[in-house]
Amino acid sequence: MVKIHRLTVPPGRTGERLDRFLSGALPGFSRSRIQQLIGEGKVLVGAAAARASTRMKGNEVVTVTVPPLRPLDLVPEDRPLRILFQDEHLIVVEKPSGMVVHPAPGHPGGTLVNVLLSRADRLSGIGGVARPGIVHRLDRETSGILVVAKTDEAHANLSAQFASHRTVDRRYHGIVWGRPERASGSVLTQVGRHPVHRKKMAVLGKGGRKAVTHYRCIESFGPFSLVEFRLETGRTHQVRVHSASLSCPIVGDDVYGRSRKVPLGKGPSGGTVTLDRFFLHAFHLGFVHPATAERMEFTVPDPPEFAAFRAAVLEAYG
Repeated sequence: MVKIHRLTVPPGRTGERLDRFLSGALPGFSRSRIQQLIGEGKVLVGAAAARASTRMKGNEVVTVTVPPLRPLDLVPEDRPLRILFQDEHLIVVEKPSGMVVHPAPGHPGGTLVNVLLSRADRLSGIGGVARPGIVHRLDRETSGILVVAKTDEAHANLSAQFASHRTVDRRYHGIVWGRPERASGSVLTQVGRHPVHRKKMAVLGKGGRKAVTHYRCIESFGPFSLVEFRLETGRTHQVRVHSASLSCPIVGDDVYGRSRKVPLGKGPSGGTVTLDRFFLHAFHLGFVHPATAERMEFTVPDPPEFAAFRAAVLEAYG
């Protein structure tokens, strides 16, 4: 069934890009999904098709036509996946490190979506054919808790919660190089695409989007520390970028930090270990249930790799 959304641009949104305006006005749709609809000519400003970069002038009428979903051609895959909670509205899972959330170029299968199709009776369609049910994401090597929507109503509600962050509690544990100068604090920056390396994010002096991360150092061992991060916003690679901005990059993160070959001291107990992941884990997630309005809180332990690395460091450094 075709769905049509007609929106009037408030005067206060003058100068804002069309895709960014729609991301806020249609919280159930990801920005990439909105850009896809724009590219397909499904978005009109007034009576004319527009580009994602079109700047709003205020008081325009924007019409978004959402076509029926194409038949889902993704293959369900039966792989191990820990389910923390499931009802007719949503499913909460613990994603392992190494699993991509949804299909993308280079990752047509083996994704969380493929596995969910074998576990859930249905998934919401707002995210498009390749991303059914996906409300938020974790990087491939980040392990931890994700909530996935089963209905379009749940998807829209959860997306609005994640967009505002007023009711969402997202916390991570990360093993980092060094120790933050202050034992606890907050990082407030603008984060956006790196001006040169477009696949990376960066702290920007101008442009980007506001990003806020609160942190506290839990423990230091050898030249490393275990840090808790709490997100106030949810930008792409936010924890990784902000951790690096503290001069404490995530261990194993060779994009924003150092080599995956990690030295473990000198002497008979020393040596070098080559990591197959970076040490970031989404250990806690809280939100309001979209149908019952009940407060939902989920916490999982850190993966065993964290304890094994800590033990190796303590043995090497004494």
